[in-house]
Amino acid sequence: MTSTRAETAELLQLACEQHDAHAALTLLDRSIALGHRRIALIRYLHAQYLNAPLGARHHEYVRKIAGRLSTESIARIATAARARFEQ
Repeated sequence: MTSTRAETAELLQLACEQHDAHAALTLLDRSIALGHRRIALIRYLHAQYLNAPLGARHHEYVRKIAGRLSTESIARIATAARARFEQ
């Protein structure tokens, strides 16, 4: 999966500023494909916040990642995700 920074920036603008659930889900799918951890959790929370149609593979991916993190790390990631929602 190839993605340019410009495409990612456009998707971020759509997801964050226009609350586009499809864009948020696309960003999450890209993060999963690239093996991201922290950013995938943030994007998962954002997609969930926007009521994107999350599937079992999305839930399982973040469940695996969260299982490897401390409670403090998860709290920091959730705080970062919340900050993105409020921008």
